[in-house]
Amino acid sequence: MGSEVVQLTRRRFGETMRRDAWWVQPAITFIVFASFIVYSTWAALQNAHFEYGNYLSPFYSPLLFADSPHAWIRGGRPGWLPGFLPFSPALFILPFPGLFRFTCYYYRGAYYKAFWADPISCTVGEPRKSYIGERRLPLVLQNVHRYMMYIAIIFLFILASDAWKGMWFTDPASGVKHFGIGIGTLVLTINVILLSGYTLGCHSLRHLVGGYLDRLSRAPVRKTAYDCVSCFNRAHMRWAWCSLFWVGFTDIYIRLCSMGIWHDVRLF
Repeated sequence: MGSEVVQLTRRRFGETMRRDAWWVQPAITFIVFASFIVYSTWAALQNAHFEYGNYLSPFYSPLLFADSPHAWIRGGRPGWLPGFLPFSPALFILPFPGLFRFTCYYYRGAYYKAFWADPISCTVGEPRKSYIGERRLPLVLQNVHRYMMYIAIIFLFILASDAWKGMWFTDPASGVKHFGIGIGTLVLTINVILLSGYTLGCHSLRHLVGGYLDRLSRAPVRKTAYDCVSCFNRAHMRWAWCSLFWVGFTDIYIRLCSMGIWHDVRLF
């Protein structure tokens, strides 16, 4: 059988023979992801309007070093923090879920295209001559994802506790707490559900519960856990984007209620 040697040529950046709108998806990813980064950074630096009654923004949860009934450690700015550094309780919190999301296996494929054009799309020219991979800074830091997963699971319990606290309202006259449901309660609860679907579908968690076993049938409990994680994992992309949008919206909702722009409606 004859064979033919085909000489591959390197395309210039953006060069392609594709006629479809290949640039739309990377552009949307760039806009959405960049908007979330800008907003969450701005919200974290505000150190204000992050709580409303029994509602607490997930950007600030768990709330540390604050003069608030939600705070774990009552008080303002800690004395050991250098004066030239900006202070906000969110700055102690956001790096952990942020690193979990930014090192996510799905998000790598999404924002590598949108931000670093690595590659920008299939059969489209890249801006570099060779493949660097994840062996050097900053991409070598992607390997911390499996460790961030453990912290992300802990955060789910904390946020679930916040949603539970969002179901108990204090009567302004008697000071007695009573069970109720407000729009903010639903917002906080949906936030936990979406973040749980995203976190529990993590590829690292899937490997942890049974991905390295040769025969799952010999470990029925592990197999059940593996099947559950796999169920979430199959929709990992949808969980990722829905949870990203909703955690941002949760902060916006509580912030606008705290500022008096929106009014929380008590359903019962």
